[in-house]
Amino acid sequence: MLAAGAVAALLMAAGCGGSESGGEGGSAADDGNLTVWTTEDQADRVAAQQKILDRFGEKSGAKVKLVAVGEDQMTTVLTSAAAADDTPDVIGALSLNAINQLATDELLDIEATKAIVDGLGPDTFLKRALELTSSDGKQLAVPSDGFAQLLFYRKDLFAKAGLAEPKTYDDVQAAAKALHKPKMAGIVAATAPADIFTQQTFEQIALANKCQLVNDAGDVTLNSPECQQAFEFYSSLMREYSVKGNQDADTTRATYFAGNAAMTIWSSFLLDELAGLRKDAMPTCAECKKDPTFLVKNTGIVTGIQGPSGSAPAAFGEVVSWGVLNDASPKAKDLVTFMMSEGYADWMAIAPEGKVPTRTGTANNPKEYTEAWTKLKAGVDKKALLSSVYPASTLSAVAASPGSFERWGIQQGQGPLAGAVGGQFVVPKALAKMINSGASAADATAEAQKAAEQVKADLG
Repeated sequence: MLAAGAVAALLMAAGCGGSESGGEGGSAADDGNLTVWTTEDQADRVAAQQKILDRFGEKSGAKVKLVAVGEDQMTTVLTSAAAADDTPDVIGALSLNAINQLATDELLDIEATKAIVDGLGPDTFLKRALELTSSDGKQLAVPSDGFAQLLFYRKDLFAKAGLAEPKTYDDVQAAAKALHKPKMAGIVAATAPADIFTQQTFEQIALANKCQLVNDAGDVTLNSPECQQAFEFYSSLMREYSVKGNQDADTTRATYFAGNAAMTIWSSFLLDELAGLRKDAMPTCAECKKDPTFLVKNTGIVTGIQGPSGSAPAAFGEVVSWGVLNDASPKAKDLVTFMMSEGYADWMAIAPEGKVPTRTGTANNPKEYTEAWTKLKAGVDKKALLSSVYPASTLSAVAASPGSFERWGIQQGQGPLAGAVGGQFVVPKALAKMINSGASAADATAEAQKAAEQVKADLG
């Protein structure tokens, strides 16, 4: 993630965007060349994106250069690009935290974004998606799609033990305790201290218990009773009923796929892998050797969890966006418009299980893109309709989820703070320390509170 202010200063020093620039970034004297960065950096997804951009190039006459950048490397790469006067015109698949930090550093062309959304029609987007990508009434980015955070659980093990579906803190804790055995973790979830996956996973647990980063006045509230309860719940699960060591997206998936965990918290991007549609991420459980569909048939999915202080299950997920940078080529607006219209179905087809449309359709056909999404085949090495694998109720819940996502800080007008706190891993670090040292929830939340308040002070 981008450290507030640091990149902006470097960009100004490098003269980013000046019309005399000779770089391939957004300011090469409007020569029709475009540089697009994407955080969708898996090889198969990069290839798919290149095909869509090639179509735009053929239509517009623009030469489009695509550069894949891992989200955790964005700060380093953007800083280097600024020093070389070679910054991009557009960045795709930017997280909400990244968008807010780019906005804090005043790197985004807000007027270009407004023009794109107005041209496409604000009413054709999910209202919540536009809210989450706005600040003080200004549209920061163009929301392209979203993915939901889900709790996956072993239906067969739950049924055998007579356990309730894990929809509440109590349900999850009871199941983790009952099913935790020497070769079976009750639950696996992210714990790595410098990993955005830990932030995302815990934020859902926190929101489920009404633990917020800030209150309506903008005051940091990580030391609230609700947050202390969420910290204690999460850390006790990880200490007592999970596996040892720092856990991330790869390790949690591998443990669940090996049949060695009764539950895991992961995004909807897991849906195609769980169904055995990717050779590099196949279920490997003992039963899977005889029946490759064993794990997917015996996995249940919960879209929202409720804590004891929560009033309703919390739906958490990520909305990713197109960001147009300052002084980008005028054709940047055309490119994003194309990606959200003619190229939109193909964009979602890159990974439909994690690319739920945030633009539902057009003025003439309001359901065009949501209907197109239901017909897209997921997978890499094998392709299949998700509807042929998962119940309609599950897919309906996933499809509807971006319309009700909750996120820290954004709805209180503190998106930049949320982005900076997430980018500096304030909460993952406090959680990891609590899990590894046995520190109390009061101490851990006090530490997170102090760190978040310092981040807020630094932002001014």
